[in-house]
Amino acid sequence: MSTLSELLELSLDEKTIIAEYIWIGGSGTDLRSKARTLPGPVTDVKKLPKWNYDGSSTNQAPGADSEVILYPQAIFKDPFRRGHNILVICDAYTPQGVAIPTNKRAAAAEIFAKKEVAEEVPWFGLEQEYTLLQKDIKWPLGWPQGGYPGPQGPYYCGTGADKAWGRDIVNAHYKACLYAGIQISGINGEVMPGQWEFQVGPAIGISAADQLWAARYILERITEIAGVVLSLDPKPIDGDWNGAGCHTNYSTKTMREEGGYAHIKEAINKLGLRHKEHIAQYGEGNERRLTGRHETADMNTFSWGVANRGASIRVGRDTEKEGKGYFEDRRPASNMDPYVVTSMIANTTILWKPKGSELILF
Repeated sequence: MSTLSELLELSLDEKTIIAEYIWIGGSGTDLRSKARTLPGPVTDVKKLPKWNYDGSSTNQAPGADSEVILYPQAIFKDPFRRGHNILVICDAYTPQGVAIPTNKRAAAAEIFAKKEVAEEVPWFGLEQEYTLLQKDIKWPLGWPQGGYPGPQGPYYCGTGADKAWGRDIVNAHYKACLYAGIQISGINGEVMPGQWEFQVGPAIGISAADQLWAARYILERITEIAGVVLSLDPKPIDGDWNGAGCHTNYSTKTMREEGGYAHIKEAINKLGLRHKEHIAQYGEGNERRLTGRHETADMNTFSWGVANRGASIRVGRDTEKEGKGYFEDRRPASNMDPYVVTSMIANTTILWKPKGSELILF
């Protein structure tokens, strides 16, 4: 009698593969997926068929007209089934070909396709912080039930059984992302115990957002296997504990070239002028995190600084010294939509042209 593990490891005929179609659900943060059989390996996303699902069961369509169409947009190797099997990041449309309201990728793709944006080759590095929770009590992994660990201090990049909880999950996710072809560039333990971070990028344009969603999906699957709950809440625990963000590092071709520091300052100025608009799109519940404490700037005030983790925008010492490079937008929450945030930053810094009288920061 075969075991479940043995059945899961069965090898398939190379002429048959399984494609896991992944999309964002009605909340804008939940991930949904379902699998289909294809007649052979596929490496070109344009050769994948469209598919459909019941949008009334994901809060994305009414029951009387529930069909939503999935458009494949990006392919990754499947670290769970392996072989030639694939994960497919999709976005969602009506049968008439109109992007549904929760499809934020379509609008982002339009921005990144604009000539002025494409010529600037925008790079993004996304720092995804997250918290691992005990499944039955929704309390951080490693924390005593109904109680608290010692104060923050020893946990950031910490080692040891009393400082780092969930490392096997984190390392499994790291390797799975590398296997999938995601440009994951690192991991680390965060300031609050039970909280971790992984980084995606630098990646160009909309690819950074596709990869972050794929990495989030893989993490959801791994925590599912481990019996642990993944939380992207920007402030999972009230009190003297750090929140969770998704700091967004950004540069353009002009910023990376000689004399780029002036263009960095110009971009920061534009972001300052549109601070309220950006904050409104940077994640639900972010007001609980952006308080001016715990390495954040107050959400009602825009600021920037060199090596200042208490500012809205941080410029690195190397960028200042070399006169070119990148900067970090520290405002986005851990639950932000990377399609929204990356395209909004590109739109504001490249396409938006403020009046001369509005250039007030520098």
